[in-house]
Amino acid sequence: MIQQCESDNFCTEEACTKATAALASSSIRDLRGLNVRSDRGSLQVSGRVASFYHKQVALETVRSVAGDVKIDNIVDVN
Repeated sequence: MIQQCESDNFCTEEACTKATAALASSSIRDLRGLNVRSDRGSLQVSGRVASFYHKQVALETVRSVAGDVKIDNIVDVN
């Protein structure tokens, strides 16, 4: 299931859309359930994953498509 982006500015809207798509197409199930939203010019990644490794992979996945947009990784680890 692809999560919808919540956006407050066009510059981060494209990055939000790309990040959401990148996570949704991940081979790691935990990453496909994460949420991405834009907030004051940055991306916020949230949700829950099973390990710190998955949290880091989520960050790197978003970073690979976000360009210069700041990323706040607020993903919780079980």
